[in-house]
Amino acid sequence: MELETKVLSHQIQEAMYNNNETLSTAESCTGGRIAESIIATPGASQYFKGGIVSYTNEVKENLLHVSHEVLEEQTAVCEEVAKEMVVGACKALNTTYAISATGVAGPTGGTPDIPVGTIWIACGNSDDIRTFKLTEDFGRDINLEIATNKALHLFLDYYKEKHGGNQ
Repeated sequence: MELETKVLSHQIQEAMYNNNETLSTAESCTGGRIAESIIATPGASQYFKGGIVSYTNEVKENLLHVSHEVLEEQTAVCEEVAKEMVVGACKALNTTYAISATGVAGPTGGTPDIPVGTIWIACGNSDDIRTFKLTEDFGRDINLEIATNKALHLFLDYYKEKHGGNQ
């Protein structure tokens, strides 16, 4: 695991460790990498409950309750699905916050409308969700590394903002 990922994981641990708040993940294209990064830091069990790897639309719908209509109309690679995955993970795993990722890591699977490298990341809770869209293709491994690190950055910034930057 890359140094930046370890540093981000440790910073999340420092921020959340004693706050009696919990975190989960809902991952599609990242396949559990975000969860793996979070648990790399000892003590993660104090705040991290688990993750759902929802690689197919069936799992997104059945476990995370992502709208079938949204999946049909907008595909799985859209901002709305990333948001619904956050809400679904918070509910399914009974957590305060969740991080999600859905996209096309490559090398195939892209379309003219949704090219390889398009990855939507979201974090938050049922009431307040932040999103970020990655759009560049650097090859599958680097796309997944970038998405994982961006997801951790996005959540850490979000969490610190929610807690007045005191973390």
